[in-house]
Amino acid sequence: MLKIAICDDEKELRQDLSKILSRSLELQGVSYKIFPYSCGEHLLALAGEQDPDILFLDIEMGQMDGMTAAMELRKAGCRAVIIFITAYPDYVFQGYEVRALNYILKPYKEEKVLSVLYQAMEELRISADQYYTIRHKSGAARLLLNDTRYFFSERRTITAVTGAGPVSFYGKLGELELELPEFFIRIHNRYLVNLSFVSAIDGNSVLCKDEKLPVSRSCKQELEVSFAKYILR
Repeated sequence: MLKIAICDDEKELRQDLSKILSRSLELQGVSYKIFPYSCGEHLLALAGEQDPDILFLDIEMGQMDGMTAAMELRKAGCRAVIIFITAYPDYVFQGYEVRALNYILKPYKEEKVLSVLYQAMEELRISADQYYTIRHKSGAARLLLNDTRYFFSERRTITAVTGAGPVSFYGKLGELELELPEFFIRIHNRYLVNLSFVSAIDGNSVLCKDEKLPVSRSCKQELEVSFAKYILR
């Protein structure tokens, strides 16, 4: 099921956007659910529980504006595709900070809404679940890469740090690096990090969820370039 959140402090605009999205998704035969929010505070309180795939987020709202709400969501690990809603297009240039995909202007034009909806759905298909097969003496297991924050090595043991906890297996980090998708990047001779979990580069470390991971001098430039491309993609 495709889960879509709409956060706008104007009820009529929330309803109009919901109708446009509903018509299109029903015609496509897509199973979906739309969650309406009237303010950023409401969104932050419930987004973790409802875990939307796509978020239409008004920039200009009451006490908490949409940009602030988006930053807080990213800090909390929200990986929704964000589409900003605004009456002032100048604001959207800040969107790279939260990896926003696109924006729509008020009043809504149905063609633009549908265009960014299809773009968001394609983005979700591209980032669909990818797995890496871990081989043990007793058999094999699949590791969900989209849930894997980083890998680190200790001698011949590699540990994958995932949302469900660490998973260890035997291997070489250099060989693993060649088999992983491009959103995993080397930051240190012992670390590979998933760029989708990186929120900031801070000197000689990266912030990955709530952890600081070391960045070696030889890897820093490539990391900065790759991270910039990732958030602006």
